[in-house]
Amino acid sequence: MQFRSSTTFYRQQHVSHQNGDLHVAFVPPLYSPVRFAAIAFLVVLVGSTIAGCSIARLIPDGKHDTEKSYYVDHGLSIQYPEVTQCETPTLLKAQQTTVPLTMQDPADLPTLDLSLQEAVNLAVTLSPVLRTVGASQDVRVAVQGTVTVYDPAITASSPQFGSEAALSAFDAQYAQQLFWTSVDRPNNVAPDGITSQFTPSVSLGKNAAFNAELSKTTATGGSYALRHIVNYSRNNQPFRAFSSAFDGWVEAEWRQPLAQGAGSTYNRIAGPGSVPGQYNGVLIARVNEDISLVDFEASVIQVVTDVEQKYWDLVTAYRRLDTAVRGRELARRTWEYNKKRLEVGAGRLDDEAQARSQYYNFEAQVQTELAGPNGLYETEQDLRYMVGMVATDGRLLRPTTEPIDVRVTFDWESALSQALERRAEIRKQKFQVKRRDMELVAARLNYKPRFDFVSQYRWYGLGNHLIGNKDGTLNNMYGEITGGNYQEWQAGVDLRFPVGLRTAGLAIANAKLNVKRERAILAETEFLISHNLSNAARQVTTTHELLETNYDRLIADLNQVDVLDTRYRIGSDNIRDLLLAQRQLVNSATEFYGSLSRYNLAIRDFHREKGSLLAYNNVQLAEGPWAKGAEYDAYRTGRFLRPCVLPDMKKGPAPLTSGSFNPSARQNTSAPASPGAVTLPEMSVPAALDSENEAESAPVSGKVLGTLQSTEDEIFDNSRDALQVFFSEVRASVSGSSNAVESPSAAAIRLPDLPSPTQ
Repeated sequence: MQFRSSTTFYRQQHVSHQNGDLHVAFVPPLYSPVRFAAIAFLVVLVGSTIAGCSIARLIPDGKHDTEKSYYVDHGLSIQYPEVTQCETPTLLKAQQTTVPLTMQDPADLPTLDLSLQEAVNLAVTLSPVLRTVGASQDVRVAVQGTVTVYDPAITASSPQFGSEAALSAFDAQYAQQLFWTSVDRPNNVAPDGITSQFTPSVSLGKNAAFNAELSKTTATGGSYALRHIVNYSRNNQPFRAFSSAFDGWVEAEWRQPLAQGAGSTYNRIAGPGSVPGQYNGVLIARVNEDISLVDFEASVIQVVTDVEQKYWDLVTAYRRLDTAVRGRELARRTWEYNKKRLEVGAGRLDDEAQARSQYYNFEAQVQTELAGPNGLYETEQDLRYMVGMVATDGRLLRPTTEPIDVRVTFDWESALSQALERRAEIRKQKFQVKRRDMELVAARLNYKPRFDFVSQYRWYGLGNHLIGNKDGTLNNMYGEITGGNYQEWQAGVDLRFPVGLRTAGLAIANAKLNVKRERAILAETEFLISHNLSNAARQVTTTHELLETNYDRLIADLNQVDVLDTRYRIGSDNIRDLLLAQRQLVNSATEFYGSLSRYNLAIRDFHREKGSLLAYNNVQLAEGPWAKGAEYDAYRTGRFLRPCVLPDMKKGPAPLTSGSFNPSARQNTSAPASPGAVTLPEMSVPAALDSENEAESAPVSGKVLGTLQSTEDEIFDNSRDALQVFFSEVRASVSGSSNAVESPSAAAIRLPDLPSPTQ
C-alpha cells in the first residue's frame, strides 16, 4: 500500500508491517507554525535576559508616549543641613570680627589691659569648649576629640555605662498582657458514632487571657516576682458545669542564687545576669565617671598651660618688637649721620651704604615682628582665641602681669611626693588598677556553677463569675482565691553549668593579666613623672642662670655699642664694628626678654609636673548648678534618710575611694633660704611701646627719616640720643620695682602666693 504526502511541509508517512499487520506512523511536521513561534519566543527571552535593558533603551518613544517622566539623574548630591540657628555668643563673636591687623602702628591702636589671671579666668569660664594650642589652625583637627564641660555629665548620664544605668538593673519591672481569642474549628468525629456524644462536630468558643507580673532583682542577685493570671473561656464543650468560667491564680516566686551570681560584691561589680568577662556593675560605672572627671581635669590643666604659654609669648612678642624698633632707631640715626657726612664731603659711600642696609634690615625685622609668623598680631590673635575673644575688634591686648625675675627655689622632696600623689595621670591610672582589681574579684566569684534555690506559692480560684455573687460554690473566682480554698506550692533547686567551667577560668586568667598590665603602667607613669619633674626642676634653675647671663650679655653689648659709637665718631674704628655691635645689642636684648619669658614658663612647667598648676593659677573645679526640680527631689528624698546610729558597728563593702580630693588645694613646696643662694638684681622690664622717650615714641611702620640737622656736631649729638635712651633704660631696670608679681587691686582676682624666693 502506498501513501502520498498531501503537502510539501509534512514528512512522508511511514508504513511498516509487523506480524502481517499494517502500521501507519505519522511523523510530526518539521516547520510547524506553533513550533516556530515557541522557538522564536525562547530566542527573544534569552536575548533580552542577556542584554538586560539595553534593548529597551534602543526602542524609541512612540507617538503616544507623551507622559512627562519625573526622575532624578543622580544618586548622590551635596546637601546643606537644616539646623536652627540660635543667636549664641559664639555665633555673634564669629560674625563681629573686624578687618585683621596687618601693618598698623600699635601705638595708634587702643589697648585692652589683660592680666594673666584674667586671661586664665576668661579661658576656663567663657566657653563650654576647652580650647588648646593649635586647634585654631585646622578645623578638622579642632573638632575631633574636642573636650567640653559636658563630657563628665555625658558619661554619667550614659544609658549604657553610667552609674544610674547600672542601678536600673535593680529597678522593679512590670509586665502585663491581655488577649482575646475566638475558636471556630471543625472536629474530625463521625456524626453517627459514639464519640459524637462527647465531642461536638464544630468547636465554638470565646477565650480571654490576662497576665500581670511585678518583679524585682535584689542586690544579692536574687529576684522576687508576684504574678496574677486570669483565663476566661466560653465554649460548647459538653460536660461543663458552667458554659462560661473564669479560672486564675495569684503566684509569688523567689529565686536566690547560691553559687554563681550570689552576693552583693559580685552584683555591684559585674551586675545581675552578666556573663564571664563582661562587667557592667555600679562600681565599674562609678569608676568610669571618676575617670571622666580626671580626664576633664587634665583638659583644664592643658587649657591653663596653653593660655599661660600664649600670654608669655605675647609678652615676648611685645619685647621683641620693642627691641627691633629700638635697633631700627639706632640704625636710622647712624644712617642719617653718614648721609649728612657724605653730603658735606666728609663721609664715604660704603659707610653710607652699610648704614642704609642696616636700617632696612631692622625695618624688615620690625615688619616681621609686627605682622609676620609668630609676630605681635598673630600671637595676640592666638591669645584672643584661647580666651574666647573675637579675632580682631580694633583693640590690642596688652599684658599687664610683670614676669617673675627673682630666683624661685622648691623643696625637692615635698615636690616629688606631691607629684607622685596629686598628678591627674597617676590618679587616673590608679582608678584603672582599682577597676581591674574589682574585675578579678568578680571573675573569681563567677568561677562556680549556677545553683539557684527556687520557690513558688500559688492561690488558685475558679468561678462562673469574676467577682460578685458569692452565694454558690465556684461562683466567684476572686472569692475562691481570697478564701484560700485551693493552694499550691513548689520548692527546689536549679543547677546548670558548663562542664569544666572553661569560660570562667579564662575570665580569671584574663583579669589577672589585666591587673598586672595596669600596675605595670602605673609604675611606669610614676617613673616617667619623676623624670619629667626632675627635668622641670632643672629647667627652673637653668633658665634663671641663662636669664642672669643674658642680662650680663645685654649690659656688655650696651657698653660695647657705646664705646664703638664714640670711637667711630672720632675716627678710631670703622663702621663695620659699630653696625655689628648694634646687631649684637638687638640680639642680646631679644634673648634677654626671651629668657625672661622662658623662666616664667619653666616655673609653670614645674607646677604642672608636680600637680599644682590649678592652684598656682587659682582655678577651682566644681559641679554646675542643678535644675530646680532636681534639687527639690533630692531634698524631699533626703528627708526620709537617717544617719547610721553606730557607723563603726555597721559592716559594708570596701570603699571605692579614700574620700574627696581637691586638685586646686595649695601645697607648700618652698625651700628654706640658704646663705649661698643668690638672686638676680631687682629688674623691672620697661613697658613696651608705652614710654615718652623719643626712641619708643617713633612709629613702628614709619619710614620717614625725619628732618636732617644742619651741622655735623648736631648730627653727632642727635645720633647718640637713641643709644643713650636704650642704655639708660636697661641700666635703670636694675633699680626697678621690688615685686616681680603684679600686686592685685581689691576688685581683681587674687593671684596665688608664690613660694618664698631665696635671695
